[in-house]
Amino acid sequence: MAGCAARAPRGSEARLSLATFLLGASVLALPLLTRAGLQGRTGLALYVAGLNALLLLLYRPPRYQIAIRACFLGFVFGCGVLLSFSQSSWNHFGWYMCSLSLFHYSEYLVTAVNNPKSLSLDSFLLNHSLEYTVAALSSWIEFTLENIFWPELKQITWLSATGLLMVVFGECLRKAAMFTAGSNFNHVVQNEKSETHTLVTSGVYAWFRHPSYVGWFYWSIGTQVMLCNPVCGVGYALTVWRFFRDRTEEEEISLIHFFGEEYLEYKKRVPTGLPFIKGVKVEL
Repeated sequence: MAGCAARAPRGSEARLSLATFLLGASVLALPLLTRAGLQGRTGLALYVAGLNALLLLLYRPPRYQIAIRACFLGFVFGCGVLLSFSQSSWNHFGWYMCSLSLFHYSEYLVTAVNNPKSLSLDSFLLNHSLEYTVAALSSWIEFTLENIFWPELKQITWLSATGLLMVVFGECLRKAAMFTAGSNFNHVVQNEKSETHTLVTSGVYAWFRHPSYVGWFYWSIGTQVMLCNPVCGVGYALTVWRFFRDRTEEEEISLIHFFGEEYLEYKKRVPTGLPFIKGVKVEL
């Protein structure tokens, strides 16, 4: 897939994904259909079937694979907006749906604009890892069970708003890091230095050595604060902290190998930005 992305005209994947994301988000118009007399579930089923048929008609592989993922994320975003404005105990889950879908879509879009050579279907991060999938499912299950048995727990608006602020902060910081790093940013830790690879120390990288990880760290925890999920909130904090501790050490081994003394000096000046994580230890 990465090879297909490289052969396509520059920026075409970004335009394709944006168009189909917005197409999926047009589910926001579904209430108009229900007012016209179409039942909600029937209208939703027809809408989904019509979207897929349209995408199959317009695109062939591999562009269909891009389109269907972007459209799905747009659909989730649109449903999240509708749920957010509903008069139910699920409205904060709507915030979560919007945050989750925007995160995954924007990972692909920014990569397509910023570093198209590394672009692939994996850039959506939808298949990030088994652990990531299990964590997401666990948070959905916890929210559902607690919403059934303790619905008042899911209506602590100030706490959900705090989580939303954490999510927005984390998302903005991560995307700022991606744009600042440009073609130096990659979703996969690199073991070999490319000819164009440079050490980025400006912008948000002057604040933190690993701003994209800092952003994802607070975004992840913020989603559980937003959902008022006490169990997953603690679980996410411990899990993502351990993940980024190991990831930071792995990446810094490569960076020291690539840039030597230049990175070691940068490491002395600038913190990782992650709580209680100092990065790889260097013995002199």
